[in-house]
Amino acid sequence: MIGLVDGNNFFVSCERVFNRRLVGRPVAVLSNNDGCCVSRSNEFKALGIPMGTPYYHLKAREKAGELDFCSSNYELYGDMSRRIISILREETVDVEQYSIDEAFITPPSQEALEERGNRSPLPSSPYLAYGRRLRSKILRWVGIPCGVGFAPTKTLAKIANHIGKKRPDGVFLIPDDQTEILASLPVQEVWGVGRRLAPQLRAERIFTAKDLRDAPDDVIRGIGGVMLLRTATELRGVSCKNDRDYEAEPDSVSCSRSFGEPVTTLDGISESLASFTAQAAAKLRRHGLLAAGCNVYAQIFRSGGGGECIMRTVMFPAPTDATNAMLDAISPEVPALFLPGMRYRKTGIVFFGLEKPGTPRQTDLFETTPAAERSRLYQAIDALNIRYGKGRVFSASEGIGHRSWHMRRSKISMRTTTRWDELMTVR
Repeated sequence: MIGLVDGNNFFVSCERVFNRRLVGRPVAVLSNNDGCCVSRSNEFKALGIPMGTPYYHLKAREKAGELDFCSSNYELYGDMSRRIISILREETVDVEQYSIDEAFITPPSQEALEERGNRSPLPSSPYLAYGRRLRSKILRWVGIPCGVGFAPTKTLAKIANHIGKKRPDGVFLIPDDQTEILASLPVQEVWGVGRRLAPQLRAERIFTAKDLRDAPDDVIRGIGGVMLLRTATELRGVSCKNDRDYEAEPDSVSCSRSFGEPVTTLDGISESLASFTAQAAAKLRRHGLLAAGCNVYAQIFRSGGGGECIMRTVMFPAPTDATNAMLDAISPEVPALFLPGMRYRKTGIVFFGLEKPGTPRQTDLFETTPAAERSRLYQAIDALNIRYGKGRVFSASEGIGHRSWHMRRSKISMRTTTRWDELMTVR
């Protein structure tokens, strides 16, 4: 048996935990730079406003008091996600985190659940009772309402979770005969199908999840290859989507952001790249990796989106995870990214050639600061930023004071769970 635990309207639910005024209100969380709606409360959805609606289309309704909006507070959402995952690790046999707001779980066996006091004449009920208890604990300890779905495969668990979210208790166990459920589900809503394949499926008279389940293998493979065939096989109750190791070492590490407003100066380009380099280097250190080099780029602003990218490749003197060594190598290349008179919308960095410390290589005879010392320095800096808040200790090359290139988040809430200076005040 496989379970899927998914936070309901996760970003909005996180905001409501610490701002009770938002409970029962139509609320949406906005994307980077307050661009468009990326998470909506049920009340917001009931107004018929689709996902991705630009914020500027809705400002008049906000001003009239009809709608509420929050800027994305990823630090808060990430911490709330970690709290949910920690509960799941305590209560389940195994956890596979799929995204910030959902995770596949392996629940205890039915025998183990019955030994815990879930005996019932109905063989399916131990999982339902277990799901309700799990959901209740997350709601009580973290404050996030979740949907919980159980099924023999991940694809069916996704469907069960979708149904569970609409039930009063938030939990659903897929029945042994899923025909009626699959017949009512449009094929494009099946996990792994989407809108791109829908026209080709309709051409073969495959309109529902049931049609996909029952279609011949050669037809399915001809439309979507082996990946679609695996989805159809899972709809038949045969598990074939292997666990993905989300903690595995990455092939590359990157960091990029669109600016809050177009940047027109070399200083803005330099400061933003220094900041993104520092953030990406911290990711490297979390994975215990060194980078041999990087690609840095700047994207020119074009109205309506897009724009030309100017890129440079930089090789480091030796593989490193030290931000200062990276900036020393990158800084001479930054002026080549800047064209006077142009407006820039985005910069970014991508590290490549990742390796573990201790990998055999030719060392530098004239290296003045051993790599181990630099690593210890930045491990200390990372620890300070974890303890006192992200960005508390930073390189001066990232800029001081107002930085126009910072992401625009005019409606951001407090980072109550991760910042000492933003703790809630009770009066």
